[in-house]
Amino acid sequence: MATLVTFHAHPDDECIVTGGVMRKAFEEGHRVVLVVATRGEAGEIPDFLEPGEELWQRRVVETHAAADLLGVARVEFLGYLDSGMMGDPLNSRPGSFWTADVEEAARKLAAILQEEDASTLTIYDRFGGYGHPDHIQVHRVGKRAAEIAGTPAVYQAMVRESEFREAMRRAGEAEPPPLGEDAVPESEINVGVDVSKYLDVKRAAMRAHASQIPEQSFFLSLDDETFAYAFGTEWFIREGHGPETTLDL
Repeated sequence: MATLVTFHAHPDDECIVTGGVMRKAFEEGHRVVLVVATRGEAGEIPDFLEPGEELWQRRVVETHAAADLLGVARVEFLGYLDSGMMGDPLNSRPGSFWTADVEEAARKLAAILQEEDASTLTIYDRFGGYGHPDHIQVHRVGKRAAEIAGTPAVYQAMVRESEFREAMRRAGEAEPPPLGEDAVPESEINVGVDVSKYLDVKRAAMRAHASQIPEQSFFLSLDDETFAYAFGTEWFIREGHGPETTLDL
């Protein structure tokens, strides 16, 4: 049995980009650990919070519910604050993940990697997928933590922009602006894992994050064929390695 650690910026990120490989690893008998940098304090505020309930409290509960579905054995939050989108004043507030010292944060994550004797770590690509400051910081912190801990296999999760845009067209959704020249080109992807077998679980994990992924959201409103097109393969970059079709656990 090996241990897969997946490192994410906010609650719900885990099921969108790595939910399939997490469940796959679990079903193949491996230990799965989820580490989340923030509690998603800057997310959308739903209208169903209980009196006195803070958004972060609900998102922690949702994370554990999704984790149970994905086969996660351990969930850890590093305790940083959600930095909001790039350019938001929240970027610079004290305690935000974006302002965190990379070395300090990396040592927190490295301690978990060492405790778990992790063989594999997933992070994000250097652009954080879509330029979110916390996602970019996950890349920086995760790479450094793997160096400190000696974690041998590091996979940088990313979404194929062309695939995602085609899914949006099929769904009749308005497309967002292009990611821009700082985005990591799809040509750098060298790992594609078929997770179509786990799509029901992946969608259920998304549904568990009801505060941020409501039933009318793009993710849950897709028909089965389009959902499979958009999320049936999870894509990664593994530096220094050739094409792979599964994670090295």
